[in-house]
Amino acid sequence: MRILDFHCHVYPTAIAERAAESVARFYHVHRGTEIAALHGTFDEMLSHQKAAGIAKTLLCSAATVPHQVQHINEFLARCARESDGQCLSFGTLHPDSPDVAGDIAHLLDLGLQGVKFHPDMQGFAMNAPKTMRLLEIADGRLMFLIHTGDKRYRNANPEQMQEVLAAFPNTTFIGAHMCGHMMWQEGTAQMAGKYENLYVDMSSTLFGVTPEVCVQMIRAYGADRVLFGTDYPMWDPVDEVRGFLALPLTQQERQRIAWDNAARLLGL
Repeated sequence: MRILDFHCHVYPTAIAERAAESVARFYHVHRGTEIAALHGTFDEMLSHQKAAGIAKTLLCSAATVPHQVQHINEFLARCARESDGQCLSFGTLHPDSPDVAGDIAHLLDLGLQGVKFHPDMQGFAMNAPKTMRLLEIADGRLMFLIHTGDKRYRNANPEQMQEVLAAFPNTTFIGAHMCGHMMWQEGTAQMAGKYENLYVDMSSTLFGVTPEVCVQMIRAYGADRVLFGTDYPMWDPVDEVRGFLALPLTQQERQRIAWDNAARLLGL
């Protein structure tokens, strides 16, 4: 079975260790015990994706300050070019940029098809006026993969996402972590089956719910709306693939989640 990892982070080698440690601190977890002890470098990522049997990988990262945006996008585009066809990349944007339109044009010129937002780390709400203006400028030209769900914040939880989804019906949004990280079932109850422009990825989900609950959430959204993702380097892709393949799904459901849905969205 072909597998596409729709949620994989990668960092420049010079800052990878600091970036991975910063993410662990943000979530109050320890690398090597509660999460994987991985670094997120390009070479390490390729090695672990190969070991997991993953055929293609969607790379992403998020700019925590506006001046990082174009540098990160150039790095992600370069990673895709140097991957011998294994990787595609989404870029990043920040609503506090003084030139959002220019950043979007640059991202599109690089051949990037979408944008990764982590509103909690980036420090903005999805339904804030400045974010809504950014989405209006993008005008359906890009997909948005969004970290969603964290009870510590009110940036990208269901109540914020519902406003965005209704306002931009021609834009495709992917709610990461089953549209509700650490509040998976609440997110599913509030979001599943309600928006034609919403997909979800199942990254950073298998560690927090039972296989039976995971399958219930997948079927609530519909297997044609769910994408496989590892959230590397938070988790080892080998373990994430193993956990996914062990879920009590039908072969057709598994195939849609592993490859078909992502291939359709990305035009593969």
